[in-house]
Amino acid sequence: MRARHPGRWTIFLVAVLATGPVAACGTEPEATAQPLAAPPRATPTRSAAEEQAARQAALTAYSGYLAASRTANRRSDPFHPELTRFLADPLLTRVRIAIRDAKEHGAMRTGTLVSDPTVTAVSLDGVPATVEIQDCVDATGYRLVYTKTKKVVPGSGGGRHLATATATRYPDGRWLISSGAAFEDQPC
Repeated sequence: MRARHPGRWTIFLVAVLATGPVAACGTEPEATAQPLAAPPRATPTRSAAEEQAARQAALTAYSGYLAASRTANRRSDPFHPELTRFLADPLLTRVRIAIRDAKEHGAMRTGTLVSDPTVTAVSLDGVPATVEIQDCVDATGYRLVYTKTKKVVPGSGGGRHLATATATRYPDGRWLISSGAAFEDQPC
C-alpha cells in the first residue's frame, strides 16, 4: 500500500496558519494591526447652478427667519407658527426662550431691523449640506420696550453689529436656519 504524503500547498497552508496567530499576539508596535486607510475618494463637484440655488434658498430662509422672529417678538408669541417655517434647533429653541423671557418680564421687541446678509461658504457635499451667512445687522431702530408703556428697556439699545448664521438643508429639502450668533461687540 502506498502512503500519501501531504502536498506542498498543504504544508504551506499549515505553516502559515500555525505562525499567523503567534505573530498577531506580539506586543511590539509593528505587530499590532492597523486599519487600512481608505483610498481617497474623488469629491463630487457641484454645478454652479446647484450652488447658486443653495445660496438663494439659504438667504430666503435667513430673511424669513428675521421676519418671523420680528413678528413673534412683536406679538410676544414664542410659538408663532412662522418660526418653524424658517428655524430649526438649536436656534429655534433659543429664539423661543428669548421671546418667552421678554414676555415674562413685561417686554417685547419692536421696530425695524435692517439686514445686509452675504453668503460666506457653501458646503453641498457635507451631510447635511450647509450654507454659512454673515450679516451686518442694524438694530438701531429695533428696541426692547416695556409692553405696557412702550418705553425702551434700559441697556437694551441696539446698534450695527456683526451676526452669523448657518442654514442647513434637511432631508425634506427645506433650508432652515439652525444656528446663529450676534456679535454686538463687533461693529460693522
